[in-house]
Formats: sequence, C-alpha cells, structure tokens
Amino acid sequence: MKILFFGTPHFAEIVLKKLVKKHEVVGVVCQEDKPANRGKKLQSPEIKNLAKSMDIMVYQFDRLKDNLETFKKIDCDIFVTASYGKILPKALLDMKLCINVHPSMLPKYRGATPIQTALLNGDKVTGVTIMKTDVGMDDGDIILQKEVEILDDDDYNSLMPKLADVGAELLINALEEIENKTVKFTKQDDSKVTFTKLIQKEDALLDFHETAEALVNKVRAYVENPTAYFFLGEDRIKVYKAKVEKGDLPNVNIGDVVTENKKKFLIKTAKDTFSILKCQAPGGKVLDVKDFLNGYRF
Repeated sequence: MKILFFGTPHFAEIVLKKLVKKHEVVGVVCQEDKPANRGKKLQSPEIKNLAKSMDIMVYQFDRLKDNLETFKKIDCDIFVTASYGKILPKALLDMKLCINVHPSMLPKYRGATPIQTALLNGDKVTGVTIMKTDVGMDDGDIILQKEVEILDDDDYNSLMPKLADVGAELLINALEEIENKTVKFTKQDDSKVTFTKLIQKEDALLDFHETAEALVNKVRAYVENPTAYFFLGEDRIKVYKAKVEKGDLPNVNIGDVVTENKKKFLIKTAKDTFSILKCQAPGGKVLDVKDFLNGYRF
C-alpha cells in the first residue's frame, strides 16, 4: 500500500523504520522545525532527517486545514498517524481512511501522554491500539490491540521503544487486513474512558509529602522530559533513577536528606524512603549516586 505517514517524535521514527520494510511510504508529515537549546536555533525533528535519508518526501505545515489542496495531490491509499502531535481536521480525514498507532489499551489513556500516565499510576500492564482516526481525541473504532507488560525497572526511555515495536507490528497486521478486506472495527466502550493530561515542567517537582513509590513513579515517567527534580538549597537536583527502600528513616523530618557513608542518597517521605540512584547537579553530568556524593558539596 502507498502510505502517507504522520508522526514526529522518536516513537514515530521506530514505527516508520519497520513500516518502510513492508509498504511504500510516499511522504512523512511531521511538525515544524522549532527553536532549541540556549541558542534558540531552529532544530528539525529527527524523523525529518530519517525520512530524507530514505528519500521520502517530507511535509511540514503549521495548519493542516490550510493545505488540503497539497494533500489531494499526494498519491496514496491510506493515512497512518503515530504520535503526530496535532489533531487532523475532518476535511483531511474525509479524503482517505486514516488509522492511528496509540500506545495504550484504549479507551484507557486517551490523549497525549499515555506512556507517562501508565508509569505515574504504577500500572503493571499497558499496550498498543491500532484504531481508526476520527475527529475526536482517540475515540475512533479499534482495529487491533495487544497488551505489553511494564517491568518494575521500566521507565519512559525503556517502555516507549517496546510499545513502538509492538505498535509497528500491529500496524503492519492491520494494513494487511485492510488490504484483504478482512478488517473489523470495534467501537470503544465510552463508559471506560480515561484521559491523560499534558505534562508541565512543574509536574516533575518531587514533593516528599508523597509516598516513595509515587515519587519513584514520577522519576520513571519523566526521565526523558521534563525530568523529575527537587531543590537542595538553591540547587535544582535532577533525578534520573530512584528506588523505594521499605521503612522510614528514624529521627528525621519529611524531606530531610541522609547520606550513608557517601554510598546512599536517601530522603524521608510520607511513606518509606526515597533512594536516589542516578542524578545531576546544576551544570554537572548525570552521575551514579556514589560518584555524585563524592563530588557534591552539601
């Protein structure tokens, strides 16, 4: 099949790499180049560079509905979306069948942050859904689904590629069913819908009046962006890996730091102890806890 692919972040890159092995991708639609880093120079999405390396035409539009004539001229059989980042207008969806790769077991976790939300909630299982794209937020009919186990040491950076790999395989199966006209569409159960929310920088602030388990889940969910953090004096300490140590630290208050012989970096929480395994001081490198404790002046 000739496919016009919509996707922007690394999740979409993984899906695209597998998709091109089975189908002809005639174009990739991704979000626009955006200012990045301190210099605010325009930076292209990595998928743009990937598509160009495979000689695939790249389209970047501020407003899709203002470019409908362009889409009418693209020779394709179907639209496929995978973490594109924008809602497709009805006029575009009316042109072709459009299916989406969504990293949750819909109707659970509709919205932009299903992977982070599953980790925040401490879920043991998540999954991927291939669905028909409609104008609503992830409310289209389900084509295929597959569950994926969340391991105790999974964080966003390990779970996202697993879901993308499963999503790519499911997508290829769904496209085969569409080609063979054996595809079945199943309506979502609206009574079981849950929505995710966009992540703000302040969401990643660690509040030690929460439980250690909740704080570790924040670290797991936000490891890539915006990265969990707390303050030691005026220093913002970013936390990239942590674990729960059962039991409370004696004779200290919630939020107090205990460093055991420069081998452990512990903080008292509302329940159990938050043990930091990998972190970063302002202007420093990401370090394992022992190296951090040896170099940081409290």
